[in-house]
Amino acid sequence: MASQDWFDKDFYAVLGVSKDVSDAELKKVYRKLARTFHPDSNPGDAKAEARFKEISEAYTVLSDASTRQEYDQIRAMGGGARFSAGGSGPGGFEDVFGGMFGGGGQRVRFQQNPDDLFSGLFGGGAGFTGQPRQNPRKGADLTANITIDFRTAIQGGEVSLDIRGQKPLQIAIPAGVNDKQKIRVRGKGEQSMTGGVGGDLVITVTVRDHPVFDRDGDNLRIDIPITIPEAILGATIEVPTLEGDRVKVKVPANTPSGRVLRVRDRGVNVKGKRGDLLATILIVTPDLISDKTKKLIEEFKTLNGDANPRDPLYGKASH
Repeated sequence: MASQDWFDKDFYAVLGVSKDVSDAELKKVYRKLARTFHPDSNPGDAKAEARFKEISEAYTVLSDASTRQEYDQIRAMGGGARFSAGGSGPGGFEDVFGGMFGGGGQRVRFQQNPDDLFSGLFGGGAGFTGQPRQNPRKGADLTANITIDFRTAIQGGEVSLDIRGQKPLQIAIPAGVNDKQKIRVRGKGEQSMTGGVGGDLVITVTVRDHPVFDRDGDNLRIDIPITIPEAILGATIEVPTLEGDRVKVKVPANTPSGRVLRVRDRGVNVKGKRGDLLATILIVTPDLISDKTKKLIEEFKTLNGDANPRDPLYGKASH
């Protein structure tokens, strides 16, 4: 940017902010204007594109503390004055600085060129080139939310995500992602206006519940109903897995309701380490019981005495 541009352009007015605007407010205003006039939001609109360039140019200068200070100093010195090519005469380079250093209307002649003078004024070691001195900065991050099913969260997969009218992004979901976990996609945020790398896309994941399985850290849990005879006599039953197959599990004789049976390595796979599938036993009674069955149960009760299984509970509750 030539120094002449800094005299001619009011970057504060371009962004619609005051000269004492804070960095936070400046960024907020810029992002709002950039979204409004971005070429992606206004395809084929030359005026919007030109406005976007003006906004970006203004923000590039004002968002950097050093260039903003130089800009303010140049504007304060010139008050909108212009340099002439020859560096002399009315409205020329001498007139701009004559009042500053000569006083009383006395003309002061400068033997060095404008670039050398600016270098001395602002501390530049290699001469002022008219370009703002700044390092490329990373573009701003964007945030998004996605909802995925339970199976995708556990096993991983790929989902499509729409970002402000752009082409859908294919997002890789790592196996074992948790509910409310954040996934960072590098370089898919806002573009840098200073030649730096693009910002990141930060995605918050929401995981839907599963009708059968629950997650417990790296383990999966499932409730398995068994019959009274299976609980008393023992049995080998089949337990479904998240992969869709079934595994055989041995239920020991006299298994109480609530006991947990463990199936190794059928849980959540996180970074090569896999949890287990925990099957909680639930003893269920039949909906209909025949008179003959009731009689047999009465005989069972008689044979096993009147022991009360709640007695240990009562004793613990009294302490």
